[in-house]
Amino acid sequence: MCLCCCACGGGGSRPATTTVPPPAGGTAPTPPADPAFGLTEDNAQLLLDPAAPATLPWASAAAPFQLARRELTALHPAYLRLFLDWQALQPQAGRAADLAGPVSGCARTVGPCGPYPGLAGELAAIASRQRARRAAGQAGPEVLIDVVGAPRWAASAPSGCELQGAPAGARAVTPSAIGAYRQLIAGVLSLARSEGAEVRWWSPWNEPNDGLFLTPQRALCRPSSAPLSAAVYAQLARALASVLRRYAPQDSVVLGELNGQAPDSAHSTSVASFVAALPADVLCLGPVWSLHAYSPYGPGGGGGEPVAALERALARRGGCAADPPLWITETGAGAPHPGAPLTGSPVRELEACRALAADLQGWFSDSRVGAVFQYTFRDDPAYPVGLVSADLARVHPSYRLWLALTGETAGRDRLAPAPSFCGG
Repeated sequence: MCLCCCACGGGGSRPATTTVPPPAGGTAPTPPADPAFGLTEDNAQLLLDPAAPATLPWASAAAPFQLARRELTALHPAYLRLFLDWQALQPQAGRAADLAGPVSGCARTVGPCGPYPGLAGELAAIASRQRARRAAGQAGPEVLIDVVGAPRWAASAPSGCELQGAPAGARAVTPSAIGAYRQLIAGVLSLARSEGAEVRWWSPWNEPNDGLFLTPQRALCRPSSAPLSAAVYAQLARALASVLRRYAPQDSVVLGELNGQAPDSAHSTSVASFVAALPADVLCLGPVWSLHAYSPYGPGGGGGEPVAALERALARRGGCAADPPLWITETGAGAPHPGAPLTGSPVRELEACRALAADLQGWFSDSRVGAVFQYTFRDDPAYPVGLVSADLARVHPSYRLWLALTGETAGRDRLAPAPSFCGG
């Protein structure tokens, strides 16, 4: 038995627990090794194992969180991805990062809210899930930590072709602040051990080819200008790898975290151009490459296949980069242009789910794709492509799609993605 939120049509309120219905229509068998399911979600209240709240004083006993934990658990995530927001954790130079500072537990400003002690709470919650899996004779979930956001004191001064309106944390980390970056990583490693969480994977920076996360991308405001961002990313990747070699040699760097849809423009660098500009030694710092690929639909949808673009770019570099495993560490579907505000239309929600199913069909047939991460479980109001509404009151059809692929029914009968899993 596993939980199912019958999101037929455009989603809806949750019914009582029930078995997962068999998907409608016939499906072709999947390849022998399907991509693993990963999830980007950083709310400790949701990451807790359903049986764990009584053991942690900050754990919320509110019914919405209890139900959402069970729904998340029913997806059996093999990977969990957390953001390490450096600028929020260490706003002042010379002071250690506050890894246990209070977090509201809201979806930005949307309730329900359940406060918890920051990254320490997130790691404690994941540790509870890892212990439960071990007790059941199962592995995981493995953890990927992705660094984002330079504090003002660690960021470079405006230069080059700055993206107007880019967040302050998007500015490149100065060489003098690389030591503080290393200390941050070492501190998180120590915290994970103290909370009993196993962290295996680390990404140096989120979307380094996009000016919203790393600016400037170029010295001159011309798409043909040589990208600066690859060299900035290289110094971060080397710093991260050096910390792991010293303190956690069993851990690994995940390279890339690229915005797969970014074109060559004044403020973004395509996957092909970014990979081509990386120093040769950086290509060998980690065993896995990753990128983000969302699912647009409707008029103007599409925009190329970013996974194929990354595969071609790496093949051109050759050597250790020739054919590594690829992870899609962010995907999802919401509005026709992912990330735009949701309309709440049942028809649109179904169309979004079916677009995601179509993309998953291609990724499941690519033997290089080792994992696909949904962003997020709970809708992020600033980028709503999640599986459950921000207020935790309803589920989206994409939850049903993932449940069919990862839940207990899928464990008995291997399935290939199909739009029919979305309901409707």
